[in-house]
Amino acid sequence: MKFLFDLFPLLLFFAAYKIWDIYAATGVAIAATFVQIGWLLAKRRKVPPVMWTTLVIIVVFGGATILLEDKRFIMWKPTVLYWLFAAVLAGAQAIRGKSLLKSLMGSQLELPDSVWRQMTWNWALFFIAMGVANLYVMYQFSEETWAAFKVFGATTLFFLFMLAQMPWLAKYVQEKP
Repeated sequence: MKFLFDLFPLLLFFAAYKIWDIYAATGVAIAATFVQIGWLLAKRRKVPPVMWTTLVIIVVFGGATILLEDKRFIMWKPTVLYWLFAAVLAGAQAIRGKSLLKSLMGSQLELPDSVWRQMTWNWALFFIAMGVANLYVMYQFSEETWAAFKVFGATTLFFLFMLAQMPWLAKYVQEKP
C-alpha cells in the first residue's frame, strides 16, 4: 500500500500525460503531491523529509515548466532530485562519517557499520547513475519515451537495484535479540 501511495503522483502524471500533454501532467503531478502530503498531515502522520524535498523540487521545476511553457524543466526534475539525494547521502557519509540510511532504516535492519557505509555509497552511486540515465533518455529519445521511462523504467530500475542488493545484505543481517 505504501508503495502505491508513493507512486500516486507519478501514476497520475503518466495518466494525465496520456490524456492531455506534458504541461497538464505537470500540473496534475504538483497537485497530487500536495494532496499526498495533505493526506498525511490530515491523518497526523509524519511527512518524510524526502517527500518535502520532492514537493519543493516539483513545485519549482513544474512551476517553471508551466509558466515558461518549457518541458525541459520537468524533464530535468528527476535528475536534480536523484543528484540531490546522492549528494546528501555521500555528503553525510564523507563529511560526518554517518550513514543516513542507518539513521532512516536502522530500527528495521541491524547491520554492521561497514555495511551501512557501503550501502550508502551504493545508493549514492545508483542515484548518480539514475540522473545520468534520465538525461540520456531525455536527450536521445522522444518526450513520450521519456515519460514512460520516468514512470516505468525508473521504477523498474529501483526495484531491480533493491533486489540486487538483497543477497549481499542477507550475509550481514543480524537477528535482533
